[in-house]
Amino acid sequence: MSVALDASALLAFLFGDPGHEQVAAVIDDCELSTVNLAEVISRFARDGHDPGLVYRQIAGSGIRILPFGGEDATLVAQLLLPTRALGLSLGDRACLALALRRGIPALTADQAWSKLTLPIRIQIVRAAPVS
Repeated sequence: MSVALDASALLAFLFGDPGHEQVAAVIDDCELSTVNLAEVISRFARDGHDPGLVYRQIAGSGIRILPFGGEDATLVAQLLLPTRALGLSLGDRACLALALRRGIPALTADQAWSKLTLPIRIQIVRAAPVS
């Protein structure tokens, strides 16, 4: 089964951060919204990397990149109130909208998502920080 890939999970995978192994195990079954793709490419651009090269590398992987359309925009808007208290961004809601629209789990590295009560399965790839 496919999973909707949040930018935080893809960045954990690309940087080898905690949880990257969990993403690697499903990378060929991931779907990524173009909104989340923009987040990831922007992170690399911020560090001086060529955005076109980063895009080509992600596009050449097993990840399926899906356009963000009107139905997604409507779902993102509907998710605003249920996610506001957790501080979820537009990008977070774009990933959740993709998961809802496609009926698939969402994969993230954002611990706040564990508090969501939505009709989709949330998979978190990082363990809580150890104090």
